[in-house]
Amino acid sequence: MRRICILLITIALIAGMVGCGGTPSSVEIRDWYDLDAVRNNLGGNHKLMNDLDSTTAGYEELASPTANQGKGWQPIGNTDNKFTGSFAGQGYEIRDFYINRPGEDFVGLFGFVDDEGVIQDIGVVNADVTANRYVGGLVAWNQGIVSSIYASSNVTGSLTVGGLVGSNYGGTVSKSYAIGGVAGDNFIGGLVGANAGAVSNSYSTGSVTGNYSGGLAGFNQGAVSNCYATGNVAGYGVIGGLVGWDYHGTVSYSYSTGNVTGNSTVGGLMGLNELESVVSNSYTTGSVTGDEFVGGLVGGNAGNVSNSYSAGNVTGVTYVGGLIGENEGEGTISNSYWNIETSGQNTSAGGTGLNTTEMRDIVTFSGAGWNITAVANAGTRNPSYIWNIVDDVTYPFLSWESVS
Repeated sequence: MRRICILLITIALIAGMVGCGGTPSSVEIRDWYDLDAVRNNLGGNHKLMNDLDSTTAGYEELASPTANQGKGWQPIGNTDNKFTGSFAGQGYEIRDFYINRPGEDFVGLFGFVDDEGVIQDIGVVNADVTANRYVGGLVAWNQGIVSSIYASSNVTGSLTVGGLVGSNYGGTVSKSYAIGGVAGDNFIGGLVGANAGAVSNSYSTGSVTGNYSGGLAGFNQGAVSNCYATGNVAGYGVIGGLVGWDYHGTVSYSYSTGNVTGNSTVGGLMGLNELESVVSNSYTTGSVTGDEFVGGLVGGNAGNVSNSYSAGNVTGVTYVGGLIGENEGEGTISNSYWNIETSGQNTSAGGTGLNTTEMRDIVTFSGAGWNITAVANAGTRNPSYIWNIVDDVTYPFLSWESVS
């Protein structure tokens, strides 16, 4: 029996497994050479053992501005050979990597993470990423799980560009954040360029520039919940403080505070809320400036908006509203409010305008059926309710958020 077990252990070690039961082992990543070798074992289990930066062995050859004829780091995984394994960062950081591939798609530290892929517990710091389509500070295209990641990088591209993930297509992004600047042409997001999966308990703080752009996500066809964005967002059309264009998606329990500037279809929380899309239990406090279809919360709405509010200044020319710039077709707005004093707008294509005193009165919201309770101060929250308020002192705030 002992000989059989030894034989099985030997076979398992050769195959990348340990133990008679076939328990997966992890390949340890200690330098850039080890990280580069992940592309040769895309289905394996990998574990980062220390920080990687410009002083770590292999940087000059693999991740510096002079590596690969000036293209810098070559992304791990692509459309033909996808990453299907696991990568555990253990809280360590991958720093200073450089990518300059303006004619290439699916570009990030990882290029393509498939359904089975898992990346977690990593910091991506001081990275500089430039590419064409599907560009992310961590992952260009994600269909797997991205969790507990933070990115402090500058990311630039043409289409579907995110500070952390370019396209989240059926995957999940959770407990993550991005704080770098993101810029491009279309579908640009502070955290995710385009989401057709789930994004939760995450945030972004960097500035965002582009069309169909949002402080958190440029485009959403999935679910965004318990998220926020604080960076300023600017572009020509379909610009939102949190989400640029919501297409048959949902945004809930979320907020934005950055200033939003654009020309057409500009909203403090969302630029365009399409038919069958839902915004609920969310708010925005940033200023909104545009030309046409400009709203404190949503620029153009054809979906459903409920239990939400806006409190920032709103400036525009045509189709301008304190809460909603334009409401089309089957669009509905219920139990939602804007501050007529701080917005400078007395009208809206939906919602109810209130003064500051009324916006700080719990009766306003409890009377409308909001799930809300009063708390003693902004630092004391009651998570049994969706909304908390310090009565006559603060606007409603989400019970999960940290309020100073």
